[in-house]
Amino acid sequence: MRKLSNVLIFFGIAILALIFAPVLKEETVYQARQIIKTPVDLTPPNKDFSIVIPKIAAIAPVVAGVDATDPKKYLSALRRGVAHAAGTSLPGQNGNVYLFAHSTDAFYNVTTYNAVFYLIGKLNKDDEITIFYKGKEIKYKVYDKKVVSADSSQYFGKIADGKTLTLQTCYPPGTTLERLVVLAKEIGD
Repeated sequence: MRKLSNVLIFFGIAILALIFAPVLKEETVYQARQIIKTPVDLTPPNKDFSIVIPKIAAIAPVVAGVDATDPKKYLSALRRGVAHAAGTSLPGQNGNVYLFAHSTDAFYNVTTYNAVFYLIGKLNKDDEITIFYKGKEIKYKVYDKKVVSADSSQYFGKIADGKTLTLQTCYPPGTTLERLVVLAKEIGD
């Protein structure tokens, strides 16, 4: 009986290691960059619609006009990059651009889903986010971040005067309990 319990404990630890290995890898890379300040290639994947977040070295294409209420549609978009919520503003327009992405997922979906926003919790006031849209480079500065309920929809609409950006992901990473939102304003707006 004791051997069986030891084997079960071993397999439990192995499963946890598989689940959290990608998370720990991303965190380790982030911490190493903070210490060593290694230059990272921040070339956007395209200039039609993409996001670059220098502080956390997040780079991804953005899929425009995704229905945030239809799991089939948004899960498909999240496999290809970051999703832009349908009905929210587009970069350069007055109003709020709402982008969402996975933070992380179960170990068996880490390669299937794009975990671009895993480290957005590391963003702080005045950190920069760059959106490339229709050949233009638009910069935003973070002014706030919050953890909100999973059913909160207030950040889809206007959040402040002018041109704003909301980044959203699940929180804590790997769960769907709550949402982490990062709020930014267009620089020069």
